[in-house]
Amino acid sequence: ATRVLADPERRGKIVNIASVLSFQGGIRVASYTASKHGVLGITRLLACEWASKGINVNSIAPGYIETNNTEALRADPDRSAAILARIPAGRWGGPEDIGDAAVFLLAPASNYMHGAVVPVDGGWLAR
Repeated sequence: ATRVLADPERRGKIVNIASVLSFQGGIRVASYTASKHGVLGITRLLACEWASKGINVNSIAPGYIETNNTEALRADPDRSAAILARIPAGRWGGPEDIGDAAVFLLAPASNYMHGAVVPVDGGWLAR
């Protein structure tokens, strides 16, 4: 971002990874939740500071995604069923879902987006 800021002819894009817990309490994972609230805050702050300099700052808020981080949850039949029951799409997301959102935020289609948070959560936050 520093090189882009120094050259008014250049543009840049930053995509941060927030979480659905950026919007919720996350009582079982307090430190993770607090850090993801911080990611959301810095995304919005930098979007306001850098939009006029040609830098887009946005974030993706993943829900429950099939990664090593959620392996224990997916292996627990009761927890997995409870989570899936709350996701309107009825499935865990995949890493490709996050990648597709990142491609969009890095593409020209998002040039007028600043400070946005794109939930990739199967509808979790809509409930």
